[in-house]
Amino acid sequence: MAPSNSKQEAPSRLFIIAALVLLGTGMFWGVTGGLQYLIPGFLKSYLPFQKIRPLHVSSVVFWIIFSSTGAVFTYLQQHTGKKIYSRLLIKIQLIIFSLSVIAILISYCAGIFGGREYWEFHPILALPIVAGWILFLINFIKSAGSFRNQPVYVWMWFTGILFFLFTFLESYLWIFPYFRNNVVNDMTVQWKSYGAMVGSWNMLIYGSSIFLMDKISNSKNYSHSSMAFLLYFIGLFNLMFNWGHHIYTLPTHNYIKHISYAISMTELFILGRIIFNWRASVSAAKKNFHKTAYRFLVAADAWIFLTLLLAIIMSVPGINLYTHGTHITVAHTMGATIGINSFLLLAIAFDILNDTCLSFEPYKKLFNRGYWLANISLFVFWISLIGAGVVKAKWQLSTSQIPFSSMMLQLRPFFIVFFISGVVMMTGFLCIIYPLLKNNVLCYFKFKTTGKIQTHYYSPAA
Repeated sequence: MAPSNSKQEAPSRLFIIAALVLLGTGMFWGVTGGLQYLIPGFLKSYLPFQKIRPLHVSSVVFWIIFSSTGAVFTYLQQHTGKKIYSRLLIKIQLIIFSLSVIAILISYCAGIFGGREYWEFHPILALPIVAGWILFLINFIKSAGSFRNQPVYVWMWFTGILFFLFTFLESYLWIFPYFRNNVVNDMTVQWKSYGAMVGSWNMLIYGSSIFLMDKISNSKNYSHSSMAFLLYFIGLFNLMFNWGHHIYTLPTHNYIKHISYAISMTELFILGRIIFNWRASVSAAKKNFHKTAYRFLVAADAWIFLTLLLAIIMSVPGINLYTHGTHITVAHTMGATIGINSFLLLAIAFDILNDTCLSFEPYKKLFNRGYWLANISLFVFWISLIGAGVVKAKWQLSTSQIPFSSMMLQLRPFFIVFFISGVVMMTGFLCIIYPLLKNNVLCYFKFKTTGKIQTHYYSPAA
């Protein structure tokens, strides 16, 4: 495992800096959407909820994509001890992705849609994303070299990159009349592709997390362990089949649902076990040296447990009939996206971006406050969504339903808690990412001006 070289890794680090901006943007749109739940008609003339929702979802999805890409490029260089095959391809990919995201967000604001679910933008804007991802795949294969005797994270990265491209293309099968004109086929393919797509970027995130754990412990025990490869194969199986629990309500074959139910929980269980066992093996000195990254890994482990608990309950077919389409599903998504993926990615971001020309010492208290604000408010946020989901689940399967407007009034107390905790959570995350962005942007421009930079290593959360 080669030492970090911030000059060599500069283009890939820009992916993570851009990702942190998208995280802040996504939280802003999320809080705005939460306010619209409380004040119907708020900003309706300019940015109604049907615009706010895709602005939030796309910003968060691209936060995951950008940060995962930056993590893979950076850690691949550290793993091989060599430069990436083509820095030019990295820069081209970054430009393509950045311009695409800007165009997508502008199109939402202008009311130009035409897509589905995660990708509500016009399908023409998917073409540059495909082109950029193909460059990613080529650059990774050329940089990795031989795949013989590689640690598990290299295989996870390769699988994640390859399957994301496949599932992204699959998610656009609806443009063909054969799928679009049959409701069951259309919904099955959509939910299948999105479920598998999440599994694809999970491969990138989990692989990078295992690399980081090996880096902190200064060994390759976990990346070559049988448990890590078990996580890889279960993750691959999940990627291919765990989407079945999304389609309990569709008239598809029962064996698909049963297989999905049997395997949908295993990936999180194995990942949680790996992180839990790894924590026990890391010495106090190594924990302190990588204090901030370590703390986010611990937080992610706690959220793995909570998300796994909720997911097990939701995956029981009889219960899923009630929870499907309610805020309980949203709670599960938020627990996985924020509590697991985002905390893991923040651990990676702190590891990669921590060597700057400016000290993080002035921000030590800000980091600590942000960390606890984000975790505590996320739990309150999560509980409020589950409470709202229980009320809606009872309503939607009630034989004597009250009017929808009356049901929404019953949910108002949950929405108030949801909004307040969301604002506090955004504040916590901004306390975390602001110093990272400020130091790295200032140091990047200093490097561009002078051509050299003195790095300062510091773990802010002492």
